[in-house]
Amino acid sequence: MNHFDADALKQLLRSEALQFGNFTLASGKQASYYLDCRNLTLHPQAANLIAAGMLKQMDENGPLPDAVGGMAIGADPITAAIVTVAGQRDLPLRGFMVRKEPKDHGTGRQVEGPVKAGQRVVIVEDVITSGGSALKAVDAAEAFGLKVIGVLGIIDRLAGGQEAFAQRGIQLQTLFTIRDFGIEPE
Repeated sequence: MNHFDADALKQLLRSEALQFGNFTLASGKQASYYLDCRNLTLHPQAANLIAAGMLKQMDENGPLPDAVGGMAIGADPITAAIVTVAGQRDLPLRGFMVRKEPKDHGTGRQVEGPVKAGQRVVIVEDVITSGGSALKAVDAAEAFGLKVIGVLGIIDRLAGGQEAFAQRGIQLQTLFTIRDFGIEPE
């Protein structure tokens, strides 16, 4: 696997995604900082660094999964970056997307992409707070017949996500936690 420059990604996260102020999170909780990771996942250098970091993590965990994917829309650029970098490295890793709701036309699928029941997959996510969004993706992937072997995120807010996945027997790994930026959990 190619080298992952964690310091470069950390600098981009700090300059492009981390904001301080008063924010309401998706959970409804108030926070003194916000991580706008779309500014990372849609950034040319950061997208490549995220993909390299996640591929490195997956490689260290054992055999690569058959596919990666997660909840639309947040996980889509991460999935695309990983699949693109994997293709450049001649790795057979595919991607998939989990719709918030199943389609009401065509095949009516909630999980889209070149995946089949029985395949081993990793769910990808940008920010892990409570884990709710990624857990919905896990549920949909498992209902489709995929075997979820882990969840990989960019950054963990250390707000209960790790425990939520552990209760389901799923390992959560992230490239960073908020402590890497000198922030303590709220």
